[in-house]
Amino acid sequence: PITSAFLYTLNSGKSPGLQIWRIENMHLAPVAKASFGTFFTGDSYILLNTIELKGSSKRWDLHFWLGDESSQDERGAAAILATQMDDKLNGVPVQYREVQGHESSIFSGYFKGGITYKKGGVASGFNHARTNVSDVKRLLHLKGKRMVRMTEVEMTWKSFNQGDIFIVEVENDLFQWNGSVSNRYERLKGCEIINNIKNNEKAGKGKITVLDEGDKYPASMLKALAGSPKDIRPEVVDEDVSQKPIKRKAATLYHVSSDTGTLEMKEIGAAPFKQDSLLSGDCFIVDNGAKHSIFVWKGKAASKDERVGALKNAEEFIKTKKYKPFTKIQVMAEGAESALFTQFFKDWKRKDHVEGFGKAYSVNKIAIVDKTKFDVKELYKTPKLAAKHGMVDNGSGKVQVWRIEGNDKVAINKEEYGRFYTGDCYIILYTYTPRSREEYIIYFWQGAQATKDEIGGSAILTTKLDDQYGGRPVQVRVVEGKEPPHLLSIFGNPLVISKGGYDKTAKKEIGLSETALYQVRSTSAGGTKAIEVTNSASSLNSNDAFVVKTKNECFVWIGRGASDAEVAAARFTAGAICKHSVAEQKEGSESSQFWSVLGGKKEYASSPRMLEDLDSNPPRLFAISNAKGRVTIEEVPGEFTQGDLEPDDVMMLDAWDVVFIWIGEGANAEERSVAPGLVKEYIDTDPRGRDSNCPVHTVKMNMEPVNFVGFFPSWDHEFFNRRDSY
Repeated sequence: PITSAFLYTLNSGKSPGLQIWRIENMHLAPVAKASFGTFFTGDSYILLNTIELKGSSKRWDLHFWLGDESSQDERGAAAILATQMDDKLNGVPVQYREVQGHESSIFSGYFKGGITYKKGGVASGFNHARTNVSDVKRLLHLKGKRMVRMTEVEMTWKSFNQGDIFIVEVENDLFQWNGSVSNRYERLKGCEIINNIKNNEKAGKGKITVLDEGDKYPASMLKALAGSPKDIRPEVVDEDVSQKPIKRKAATLYHVSSDTGTLEMKEIGAAPFKQDSLLSGDCFIVDNGAKHSIFVWKGKAASKDERVGALKNAEEFIKTKKYKPFTKIQVMAEGAESALFTQFFKDWKRKDHVEGFGKAYSVNKIAIVDKTKFDVKELYKTPKLAAKHGMVDNGSGKVQVWRIEGNDKVAINKEEYGRFYTGDCYIILYTYTPRSREEYIIYFWQGAQATKDEIGGSAILTTKLDDQYGGRPVQVRVVEGKEPPHLLSIFGNPLVISKGGYDKTAKKEIGLSETALYQVRSTSAGGTKAIEVTNSASSLNSNDAFVVKTKNECFVWIGRGASDAEVAAARFTAGAICKHSVAEQKEGSESSQFWSVLGGKKEYASSPRMLEDLDSNPPRLFAISNAKGRVTIEEVPGEFTQGDLEPDDVMMLDAWDVVFIWIGEGANAEERSVAPGLVKEYIDTDPRGRDSNCPVHTVKMNMEPVNFVGFFPSWDHEFFNRRDSY
């Protein structure tokens, strides 16, 4: 049965993005994208994230997730299926074992809106629900700040405690309950999540009520919950290992073998290790048990039994060492090492390592670089990928676009498709025919400068459009800058986002820039978009391509680290927004006229660090906070953005060659005073043995230098001034 179930995955890993399957009766069942981030505690799941690198190469992260109440059979099937999928992709993926409540930061980063645990599972007849539902009664317990986990708990006042946030959902009424000891950031996160539930799961329906502990509670809420508010428990102290002090105990390298039938371990030494300690004919384990994680490395010449048994050996290793059962496991093949693994080795060199700004052309199966003509649809070409996956098709279906004007939606000309304005909201209806029957997706895109009325109107009008099609469409709320891969593919060309917005009185777009600068960047999932940024040379970034337009001139600026896709997208953008001939400017050989248009030459993000492949030592963002009465350190999961910088905290950005301390305007005195010492301890205990004299830069909110903002996509200098308060 397991082998036949694997037929579901024949198209896995071909297109960029995330795919999720649930183990159902030892078979793989695809999970609908609308349910991504929701997991039943009685089930096990497999997740595959495909990342398109510059060029045409790919890398994969393969996770199998185990619910607390899943059966041993399901857990075993998940491990076997993950191994089969790994084999199908030539052993290149990095495998992760994920245990409920202790997920890795990479896993948590897929779900910026948080992870939701639901009671039950497939054996109990529970299925992933679709959006736009009203007949729901549930109580969600929110834990964590950046890695938010939402657990469905018993609908009783005994489930509440004074230190956390709870969301009570009764049909179309949503209540956010704030414990008296909860902090401002947790309450703000609760607001974001309850709005996401309303917009994404209920398609804008329902009423939100925010309540503090001790308020007068509505009758419908009291009726839905068993017991009384007298049953509320005191604060429960967090025991999240991700928030413990940053000091690190040295990791240990072991040679492992099970050829004799029992696990044999030989200690090699403590970190930092030498890369040549890893032998291609063997398997090794890096033991970082002090941080609840171990890494298994499979040499390419190791026996098949050893490679297949790597995960089993890791689990046996955890038992032998008497580590916690939730200890994280990463399994990787030689040549496909993760950054979290290579950090334990001094001066790790990849086989395709190059110096400076050169491009690497790898000769193995991991990264074959092939220059191809830019075509968005080709990036997503995949044979009949079901609608339940990230890419429902190649984006060639029928597209209709409306702009929100007051209480109505107004169709826009086809020539304007894919041309959005940051002051507007749009509804996009996508129609495709996967199996001789029309299916629909409704995207409602909300610009960063749109009014609250327009944002609310986009959700309401989306619901009305959904009703016109009998409730069959899948609804997707899209906030500017967070466009999913499929939306980027349906216009056939790069998405162009400009400043300004439509004025109903003037009957035209207003607030447009006569002189404008657009940053063109590829997303990790393969799509490309052009976003208007501040018209200044300081906005340039050597990683990307840019378009500059004036009333009489147009330039395409090509950064030394820009990909072929970004250059091609910049050329298209210039042709779409400029009425004049285009002059190309390569970084380092710009004309004086080009600098004049940008107000003069200025410093911009151009260090070699930003231009090289960041896979070896990727930038990492941490929050330093004492919101719970003690100083904690928490890494921001996934790809971070400017929105992850919390004004009430101190943040640390580790860019390897330099470490930044970012001080939010609301950070308190203790956070500011302890941050430098914590950062020094972080550098001194780095297992890579980095220079203790690594420069540390302290920057303040709204005064960030270009070498800091260059690590964040499309930095907006007005972002913090516009940010909503709790």
